[in-house]
Amino acid sequence: MTRFPHGTPVYRTDEIRRIEAAAAGGPDAPRLMERAGLAAAELARELAGGTGKRIVVFAGPGNNGGDAFVVARHLKHWWFDVRLVFTGEAAKLSADAAAAFEAWRAAGGEVATDLASGRAPGLVVDGLFGIGLQRELAGRYAVLVDWINGANAPVLALDVPSGIESDSGRVLGCAVRAAHTITFIALKPGLLTLDGPDHAGTLHVAPLGLEPPALVPPRGAVIGEQVLQRALARRSLNSHKGSYGNAAIIGGAAGMVGAALLAGRAALKLGAGRVYVGLEAADGPPVDPVRPELMLRHAADVLELDALTCLAIGPGLGQSDEARRLLHAALVSDLPLVIDADALNLLAVSDALREKIGTRTAAAILTPHPAEAARLLGLKTAEIQRDRVASALNLAQRFRCGVVLKGAGSVCAWPDGLWAVNTTGNPGMASAGMGDVLTGILAALLAQGAAPDTALAAGVYLHGAAADAAVAQGKGPIGLAAGETIDYARALMNKAVGCALAHRHTP
Repeated sequence: MTRFPHGTPVYRTDEIRRIEAAAAGGPDAPRLMERAGLAAAELARELAGGTGKRIVVFAGPGNNGGDAFVVARHLKHWWFDVRLVFTGEAAKLSADAAAAFEAWRAAGGEVATDLASGRAPGLVVDGLFGIGLQRELAGRYAVLVDWINGANAPVLALDVPSGIESDSGRVLGCAVRAAHTITFIALKPGLLTLDGPDHAGTLHVAPLGLEPPALVPPRGAVIGEQVLQRALARRSLNSHKGSYGNAAIIGGAAGMVGAALLAGRAALKLGAGRVYVGLEAADGPPVDPVRPELMLRHAADVLELDALTCLAIGPGLGQSDEARRLLHAALVSDLPLVIDADALNLLAVSDALREKIGTRTAAAILTPHPAEAARLLGLKTAEIQRDRVASALNLAQRFRCGVVLKGAGSVCAWPDGLWAVNTTGNPGMASAGMGDVLTGILAALLAQGAAPDTALAAGVYLHGAAADAAVAQGKGPIGLAAGETIDYARALMNKAVGCALAHRHTP
């Protein structure tokens, strides 16, 4: 995946199945279930913290249950007090799972029938369901999930927590809340987005001796910190403000001027040489008292400037006729464009505006939250959240531009079908103005000449990492204000690019 050469690959379920099939079809096909069970057992031994402790292992009716049988067998061999709960029927197991079950029985293992008996566990292993689960958990399985979540012991989930849909992160009725998840072969998107991160705990990847990219080239990845280094070059001493571009922010209708100012401040502090803020409000302020370096103009006047290198539109724009005209002018420009907030809502209701974005030659980036994405695609928000990766790809391909579908585990997507999940950020970002700051960061990167694809990934990563840095310093997550993240983003970007001035010796 050349777009993110250092990003950890992420695979959807059908791709994992293809990897398994490719591995099984080669010479000396590996025994993946045995490898998975051993890797999980070794982690369970570490988490349990000592032999002799009770470990309750839940084995479901499919191959996830087969992995659990192998885990139980190894732990028993290492002198743990293992209690195995099997929810399936031995006669219906796959060949590999049946062999694992028989190996457990041959090792003297038994199947428990009473959850309540015996001493309290020091660890619970969840091997009920893996990546194949598509139905909602109910009845006896809901009871088991409740028992696991209430066991007052750490939970290790195998592959994915039972009840979490592997591709989307959706909770299927109910789901195990694990302290740790060991996922096999490669990461799955459902562990990284929507409800997945709240249920998966600490992630561990066990590749099982495979090299997945050599078997199935990945279409998805986790955005890594290295993307910041690729976004911008180190600055030359012989440079000036014109070397770093002129960014324009269009928005700020009456009562919403603050949104445009937040975006402008972010663009300024993330390195754009000049930042113009075009306000739609007729009585907007002539100067930003917090950042007087910003050049405040009327929105229409900014669009007539000749020297702009990128344009962002939407923060506080409103949905008036004038806002629609401004968006049309932005769409027909030949500037790299960031489209956010009300500009997205205007795009959603206008066939003419959607036609314009489809014929642009310059790059565009859309930054919708789930409700805005739903309006753009004519769906309900719940349908967008049902599969965030698919929704982001749908937007990217329909509008022929880069997209970030914001939320827990923001998903970036591109028209060529590549996508990436961002794992930086925290609940402190659930506050007003955060999207405006992201828009300003993206505008700054584009203004300075970052490639649009890289700017999108780097901006999203940086925005979340800045919020994480703020929380690490005690500013949140409760009460973290959007504007507080800007200085943290600036510090992280400077560190990544290596912009500290070299010491100059005088001869």
